[in-house]
Amino acid sequence: MSALTPEELEERLGDPADDANPHGFAAAVARDERDAFPEELCAELVACGFHLNYLPAAWGGTFESFDRSLNLVRAAARRDVNIMPGTMFSIIAATCLQLHGSPAQQHRAAAILRGGGAVAFALTEAAHGSDLLTNEVRLSPEGRLSGEKWMVGLGLRAQAVYVVARTGERGPAAFSAVLLEAADVPEGTLERVPAPLTGGMRGIDLATLRFLDTPVPASALVGKQGEGLEAAVKAQQAVRLMSMAGSLGIADTAVRLSLGFAVERTVGRTVLAESPYPRRELAVASAALLAADAVALGAARGVHVVPESFSVWALAAKHVVAEACDELIRHCGTVLATRSVLREGERGAGLFQKLQRDSAVVRVIDASTLSNLRSYAGQLPTLTGGDGGEPDPAVLDTVFRLDAPLPPYEPARLDMFARGFDPLLAGLPKAAAELAGSEIADLAAALTEAVTGLGDLVRDAQRRGADPNALVDAAERYAWLHAAAACVHLWHANRGSSLYGTEPGSTGWLGAVLGYLLARADGTDPRRHGARLAPALDAVLALREVDRMFTAAPVRLAASTR
Repeated sequence: MSALTPEELEERLGDPADDANPHGFAAAVARDERDAFPEELCAELVACGFHLNYLPAAWGGTFESFDRSLNLVRAAARRDVNIMPGTMFSIIAATCLQLHGSPAQQHRAAAILRGGGAVAFALTEAAHGSDLLTNEVRLSPEGRLSGEKWMVGLGLRAQAVYVVARTGERGPAAFSAVLLEAADVPEGTLERVPAPLTGGMRGIDLATLRFLDTPVPASALVGKQGEGLEAAVKAQQAVRLMSMAGSLGIADTAVRLSLGFAVERTVGRTVLAESPYPRRELAVASAALLAADAVALGAARGVHVVPESFSVWALAAKHVVAEACDELIRHCGTVLATRSVLREGERGAGLFQKLQRDSAVVRVIDASTLSNLRSYAGQLPTLTGGDGGEPDPAVLDTVFRLDAPLPPYEPARLDMFARGFDPLLAGLPKAAAELAGSEIADLAAALTEAVTGLGDLVRDAQRRGADPNALVDAAERYAWLHAAAACVHLWHANRGSSLYGTEPGSTGWLGAVLGYLLARADGTDPRRHGARLAPALDAVLALREVDRMFTAAPVRLAASTR
């Protein structure tokens, strides 16, 4: 089967605003009301090969690159983000097996996934949350598994499950992984029960798995004893890319819904979209969306080029995308006002509340905000401890020039720790220098100065008697500045091409996202930069007018039936 394109998927799934479309918004809201799994939509996606999108060619998949996958997932997720757990939750187990599974285990997993089945990933436990080193599910020397895993995606229907269990006493090497075939588990030794209901992403298959002295054959061990947790942590770096696609799909629909209302609604003689306060709210939302898109796109391409940096890059990008998308929904809600809380009687009724709830779940589904920041806060001293040298310009050009061919994705190159400098920040001064004399030169200079100050900020956070939150706060500031640098590099590498539908080399959209991101880095309200954010709204309005996705190289959407 040839690789599915976002445009082909859009055409197949049709206009989501059509209430008669079984793959549209009305159907998604109806499922949400019933806590129903998206069976019909997932079946359609499997039929067109969407589920093969994250599988490598060696597994019979159609994966090419994460930037292509990003927009493909967005095209589906903008209709209902529940398609991600419905068709893609197995990506974590699949990546773990790519990292250290035997040929036989990889072959079996590939057969399950090609057929539209699921391989569940069982890592977290209710009593321990993100504190993975205290997990208790244990695999005994005799090959017996006992304990309970919770919030296991596709846990009720999975044909196999990848389990990370304790085989030692202390540290990361105390955990090993096994791949269990559900059909081979003796009756009465494994209980699968629905996990607690979630506020958003309702109806998805989340389960609690109870291992009752479950026998585990020696052949089920994945890789070597003691490397289960390391493989899981590495795999989650790639998984966060798809999590970002879910956030962007939700954000695309929230902004599109709000713009549709604002351009049609009048207050007196003024169109709502032209009224000062709603226009500023929409500008903030638009700048947040373009910023999230740029950083996700850079991460999706960067994992092919510098996977060794992804123990920081993926986490920083995840934080910015999740937080920006969550914030833009609040600004959209301000514009929609009463329409944001209606569950019936209006086109799209109930949809906005679903987007709000779903965004809250995507924000924490692979790690809580605090856990995410803590995961790389300890690496900041290394990343900010010196000048780091000069990054290879070819590396940054390959990452950010959208027409540059990408090297193959090599998950084996993912690392637990970033070693050396962050090429994104190290290469910023040269790229930002190109903005000298432009209308946004002050923003570029402010960003460069802020990045230069990160070293002192981190050193202060490490001093005796420092605020115990200081290093986590530094990690958050790092994330927003990292995102701003990604936006500058995206502009710099594509100055001869149109981005977001604007003229080649245009700095309007860039000034908007820098204004937004610098405000977030400083902990201030982005609305203080209201005038600087307006070009983002203009770009988004223009893309909406021609039915294009809100992304740097816009994707053609399904024709509107309205």
